[in-house]
Formats: sequence, C-alpha cells, structure tokens
Amino acid sequence: MSLPLAPAIALAVFAAVILAIASNRMHMTVAASLGAVILLMTGVLSAQQTSETINPGEDTIALFFGGMVVARTLIPTGLFDYLGGIALRLVRGEGRRLLIAIIAIAAPICAVLPNATVVILLAPLIVRLCQRMELDFVPPVMFLVFVANSSGLLTLVGDPATFIVGNSIGLSFTEYLHLLSPGGLLALLGLVAVLPLTFRSIWRFRIPDTGPAALPRIERPLVMAACLAVLGVMIALFVVGESLPNPIAPPAVAIVGSTLVLLIAYWTGLDDVGEILRDVDWESLLFFVFIFVLVGALEKTGVIEALGSAMGTVFGAHVTIASILLLFAIGFLSSVIPNIALVVAMVPLVKEFAVGAGLTSEAALEGGYGVMPASVACLFFAMCFGATLGGNATLLGASSNIVATGICARAGSPISFIRFLRYGVPVTVAQLLIAAAYVWLRFM
Repeated sequence: MSLPLAPAIALAVFAAVILAIASNRMHMTVAASLGAVILLMTGVLSAQQTSETINPGEDTIALFFGGMVVARTLIPTGLFDYLGGIALRLVRGEGRRLLIAIIAIAAPICAVLPNATVVILLAPLIVRLCQRMELDFVPPVMFLVFVANSSGLLTLVGDPATFIVGNSIGLSFTEYLHLLSPGGLLALLGLVAVLPLTFRSIWRFRIPDTGPAALPRIERPLVMAACLAVLGVMIALFVVGESLPNPIAPPAVAIVGSTLVLLIAYWTGLDDVGEILRDVDWESLLFFVFIFVLVGALEKTGVIEALGSAMGTVFGAHVTIASILLLFAIGFLSSVIPNIALVVAMVPLVKEFAVGAGLTSEAALEGGYGVMPASVACLFFAMCFGATLGGNATLLGASSNIVATGICARAGSPISFIRFLRYGVPVTVAQLLIAAAYVWLRFM
C-alpha cells in the first residue's frame, strides 16, 4: 500500500469507530474490533505490528482485570449489602443524608476499584433504599455516577484514564497522591457544593425517621475479613510497591490481589471461580485492546506526528494556554467520546507536540516525570482532569453512566439523555473550573 493512503485509512477508520460509538449506533467493543480488523485486512498494519500496538496497553488491562476480580469476589461475602444497611441507618429518612452517605461509601471504594464495577454493585442498593423511602431513585443513582467518575481522580489506579496518562509519563502512585489527588478531592468537594442547587428536590426531601434499620447479616465474616485483608495489602503495595528492593508496579499488584481472592473463593467455597471470571467486564477489557490497535495505527502511519505538528503551530511554546485549553477540550470531548479512547489517542499526540514545539526532548519524555520539564508534565496533568471529569456531562460520557442507565431501566425508570444532561452539565462545568484553577495555581 502506498504511504499516502495508509494514514488516510487509519484516520478514517479511527474517526468512523469513534463516531459509531458516540452516536450509539454500534456496541463500542464491536466497533473497535471491526476497526482493528479493517486495518489488518487492508494492510495498514501487519500481524506483527498489530501485536506490537497492544503491548503499551498490557499494564492497563492487567490493572483493571485485577480490580474487577477483587470487586466481584467481594459480592457473596455480603459486604456491599452490609454497607447498604449502614447507609440506611445514616440516612434516617433525609435526602441530604442519602447524598452524603453515597459520597462517604462510594468515593473510597472508587479510588481503588474500577468505577463501573462499583456502580454495578452499589446502584441496586440505592434503588432499593429509595424505594423504601418512596423517593425517585434516578437522581441519587446519577449522583452515584458523578461520585464514582470524580473519585477516579483520587488515585493513580482510580480510573483507566488517570492510569493511562500517569503510566505514560512514569508517574508513581505516591507521586500521583502528592500532585493530583488534592485536585481530585477539590473536584469532589465541588460536587458537594452544588448539591443544594443541582439536586434540590432530593436535598430537601424528608420523611419521619422510623428508627434504626436492622443491618444485614454477614454469613461468612472470616472469609470477608480475608478478602478485605487482601484488598488492604493491595492498597499498601500501590503506595510502597514501587519503592521495594524488588519493585512491584500497580498492574502486578492487581494481578497478585486477584489471584489471592480467587484462591480464597476456591478454598472456602465462597463462589465458583468460573462464575467470578464470567462476570468480569470483558467487553471493556477487549475495548482497551482494540483501541490501542487503532491508535497504534495512527502512530505508525504518521498521523499522530502530523497532528502534533499542527498543534505546535497553533500553540507554539505557550504551554500554559495549551494546558488549560487542553483540559477543557478533553473535558468536552470526553462527554461524547469514551475517555479511554480519547486519552490513548491524546497521549502520543501531546508528546509529539511537546517535542515538536521544543518544550522537551524525546529522551526526557522517555525518562518520565522526574526528567521531563514541569511545564510539559502539566499538559498531562490537565489531560487527567479533563478526561475524568468530562465523562460526567452526558449519558455516553463514561461506562459508569451507561451501566447506571441499564440498572435504572430494569428498575422501571430509564434515564433519558436530556434528563442526564440537566444534572451532568452543571456538575461538569463546576468541576472543570475547579480543576483548571487547581492546575493553574499548583503547576504554573
């Protein structure tokens, strides 16, 4: 195939896949896999090149596979039903207490486990709780989604987007905690600040308190304790694993944790291992694989280099302006394009821009966060905030949103695109403004 034709095909296939997903005309995994097949069949990528494009995504896939397995294994222990019982006690018939309880329970879990998985586990509990209170459950479930997506900013492993961007510049878990976690916390506080306005009817809702509800019984407390101990070790290794004599990166930690909880489930008869693995979100994991193939084709055919040069022509060396505009641009695009696909494409594009504009060298980028200039690192930090928070704006912005929609529909109250927009846009605008202020004041 002639060289001028390969870039055109790679770009057209990538654009078609994104359009098919954003317009909800095709399942995201099917669209991405079809795009990868077209690239292979047209000769844009060889079989060997296709395999090479997947290699950068192995860490992301391993990390979130491990997190999904750990979360799924915890279900039969009764932990999440128990947390739902605690939430019922905390609520005491008040809507504002319900919203605060959602933050208190969901945010810490979503900081270390995949957000969509946590929504799958907690949303049904919120639906049942609201039904007992005779309260419309759709706004609280949407609020859970906002909390889940925003909490992904709290740690390096909290969201695929934060991990992909952070991993691309060699950012460690502890470095992320120091640099970006405060901004994630501010974004969550911003969500709390808009509660009385955005969720006004829920905030003012109140019914007479009927006394403390009975907490669900945990049938296998020792097994639950063992699984929670594994989760605790995982969190500890996320923090210190990379500084050990034999460093353990977060993806390896996730695989070790998932192996241990599967071993516990097998030995204790907690659940069938096959059932646990069947419930893993294979759709999302395969989507990761195919998106890395599509973006790899853009890199290998020179499309990323050309777009990076164009970006350099627009911004020149004005990295401050570029960072803020990048934050809002990615925030907007993340509301209609899956943020995973977006950041996988934007990471090499921003690297190309930084080198082409003379802001840094390829060697410095390869050296990672500790070597590259702080101004260049700021571009990647802006990407983390924009990609994670932008997903709150629309129904299609994140996998958590789509999962919550399905749960509400099965419970009898589907969420319309417009209704989600009415809640999501004010929340997203407020959080992006807070994130922009944080990036400006902290890093510029």
